[in-house]
Amino acid sequence: MSAALPEASAVVQRQLEAYNAHDLPALLACYAEDAVQYEFPDRVLARGRAAIGARMAERFAQTRPQARLRQRSVMGDLVIDQEEITRQGPQGPERSNLVAIYRLRAGLIQEASFVFGGPL
Repeated sequence: MSAALPEASAVVQRQLEAYNAHDLPALLACYAEDAVQYEFPDRVLARGRAAIGARMAERFAQTRPQARLRQRSVMGDLVIDQEEITRQGPQGPERSNLVAIYRLRAGLIQEASFVFGGPL
């Protein structure tokens, strides 16, 4: 069952807002229990909600990331975001580009693939 177009965008938006608030429970509520995060195209970063939670908790604690949505495209159960990410690095704030490709199933993120861009 595919998520309806507005629902897919709304779920990804809730996930983005939770990411920026460093609200791990709210972020994980947007993911399916068996969701997978990839570095595009197929390198597994985290498999399952618990592993995604561990990965994100570490990122939140270490780099305090923030994402600014630059563009969003929605096609059925796919949501593609182009984002500008700001993290705290050893020398201060660091900015980079990111493309996130989300595939939803039954109203939750089933797969998230990230294309990590270079510094801005």
